[in-house]
Amino acid sequence: MNPASTPDSPDSPDPGRDPNATHVITAEERAEYERMRRHASVRHRRLRRVVSSVLLLLALLLAPVAVVAAWVQDTVSDTGRYVKTVGPLASDPAVQEVVINRLTDRVVQNVDVKAITDALAETLKDAGAKPRVVAGAEALEGPLRNAVKSVVDRTVTRVVTSDAFQQVWEGANRRAHGAVVGMLTGDGKGAVSAKDGAVELNLGDVVDQVREQLVDAGFDKASAIPDTDKTVTLFRTEKLNQAQDAMRLLDILGTWLPVLTVVLAALAVWTAPARRVMLMITAAGVGVMMVVLLVALAVLRRVYLDSVPSTALPTDAAAAIYDTFVRFLRDSTRTLLIVAVIIAVIAYLYGPGRPARAVRALADRGTTATGQALYRSGVPTGSTGRWLASHRSWTTAGVLAAGALTLLLWNHPTVGAVALVLCVAVAVLLGLAIVAAAAGPADRAAERAASRTGP
Repeated sequence: MNPASTPDSPDSPDPGRDPNATHVITAEERAEYERMRRHASVRHRRLRRVVSSVLLLLALLLAPVAVVAAWVQDTVSDTGRYVKTVGPLASDPAVQEVVINRLTDRVVQNVDVKAITDALAETLKDAGAKPRVVAGAEALEGPLRNAVKSVVDRTVTRVVTSDAFQQVWEGANRRAHGAVVGMLTGDGKGAVSAKDGAVELNLGDVVDQVREQLVDAGFDKASAIPDTDKTVTLFRTEKLNQAQDAMRLLDILGTWLPVLTVVLAALAVWTAPARRVMLMITAAGVGVMMVVLLVALAVLRRVYLDSVPSTALPTDAAAAIYDTFVRFLRDSTRTLLIVAVIIAVIAYLYGPGRPARAVRALADRGTTATGQALYRSGVPTGSTGRWLASHRSWTTAGVLAAGALTLLLWNHPTVGAVALVLCVAVAVLLGLAIVAAAAGPADRAAERAASRTGP
């Protein structure tokens, strides 16, 4: 007998079975199918989780670098932004004191007070004055020097604290913007230059104006102020070349690195199995990195102040220079920190947590009560309210997207700008919810019934 035709063979035809009949999956086959399906789903979710985690890690590592790169690019490319950055230094009391003391001391040094008193004593002696009078004339050197210093100090102070000084300062920095670019990138010299490991601020135009006014006031010796006294050393470092290399790299990456960071963060959220949770994690991670950047700026401030000798620049003036120069970077970092916190909170409020549900229920009760009050007062919203009620998720997404676009198009948004946009967005969402609730009880009941039955 042919084994292939035995009844026990799986290939043997069943004479009583309809060949067109559908095969019924047994319980064992169903269980095996579900097991394989779960296994494939777990592997797929695991792969998505790994990819999302890698993208998130890259985005978080690049976030602080992207902020610094954007700040460098902004400062380097925009003359107006640079002048706005350094402009407040002209009115800072500590910086003004440095300029006043430096110029006053130099003018007094060029006035030979001792020669004046010696000439006076010699004249008195030749005139037959008593020795006591001659000695008194010789003793006038100290008081006369103090008097000269006092007059020069008043003149220099009047110039440095005037509005004209601030105008000269801003004009000089506007013209010297290219020099600052050269210092940052290591090319050229100018108002801010790098030489032998030292970064120096050139006060040429300011010194020239002070010198002219001193000469006009009768201090002819002020014209002898040499050009070598026009610089103030900001700080010294043995790693200036490395810092300039980093600045050049950040200048190149300043345009694309922020875009790349945002794209990586968006991909991390999109590829994650639980996108809302990943959005919350991403926002929290960016917030943490902004805190790290703020701490790094504080540490660098301490390092900078320690690197400046007190004989070259007083500590308060050095602190004013550092704080003024990095204030826009610090403001941008704080703004991103606030934005990250807001995004994390919004993502949480859309979740299933008990506090989130309580907040949503409270807002819903408030808007519903207000809408019903409008309806009862004779202000029904009709079809508009019904449409908003049936498209609530779309309107909410549109308002949030409009708020995000507003901040994106805002030129250097601050924390105040973020708070303003947030308040407006919340007010619009509440207003739309009230309009939807004012459609009327019957209309809302019908809308809820339609949404339950579906199309």
